[in-house]
Amino acid sequence: MAIAQIFRAFGLAVGQVGDPSFRRVLLLGVGLALLLLVGASAGFVWLIDWLTGEDNWLPVLGEVSWLDDLFSWGAALLLMVLSVFLMVPVASAITSMFLDDVANAVEAEHYPHLPPATPVPFGDALRDTVNFMGVLIGVNVVALVLYLMFAPFAPLIFWSVNGFLLGREYFTLAAIRRVGRTEAKRLRGKHSLTIWAAGVLMAIPLSVPLLNLVIPILGAATFTHLFHQLVSAPRGATAPHPPR
Repeated sequence: MAIAQIFRAFGLAVGQVGDPSFRRVLLLGVGLALLLLVGASAGFVWLIDWLTGEDNWLPVLGEVSWLDDLFSWGAALLLMVLSVFLMVPVASAITSMFLDDVANAVEAEHYPHLPPATPVPFGDALRDTVNFMGVLIGVNVVALVLYLMFAPFAPLIFWSVNGFLLGREYFTLAAIRRVGRTEAKRLRGKHSLTIWAAGVLMAIPLSVPLLNLVIPILGAATFTHLFHQLVSAPRGATAPHPPR
């Protein structure tokens, strides 16, 4: 497991924040992440408010009109906690949308000898995103049982599960544009432990409010560096562009 490579890749990603082309994508990613979280929170609170209505009847107390406000505020507080879990699918969506922009900025700065990457067809990219989102949500719903059964270890389970899933997606998206789908899958299997560890490195700060807003873009940059480090392409060599 190439831990040193992971931290080197992450350090290079953070070090490029001052680059105007990279900073533009980072700010767009942060803005979109914030918008998605606010939208999800507002929608959830609205749903709770709609389900409870304005007037409700409680035993002993009789008819009350404040229950919907209580549930709405309770839902808002709950969403602050759930935002930790919501950031995982949000990070997945943002990475899928901005990976090419991030990778192009990273490669222009650090790997200028490479030829232009082969863009992934929109249909393939959309299919991959939808499939992965389904897997990500499904696995996390199942993992809720483990969180409840092993509550003291819930953070470790969360980081391990989502680190594995996010690492697979991050690396696949970074690799497929350079070496194609088949080779990306082979490399992912060959370096599975390193990719998992790098995914965990992304999943841990995703559980920290505010900090988690910048992680999707930094994660995409980190895995772009990690891909190039793992394939160890000699400087000046061109990466293959096999048919898809």
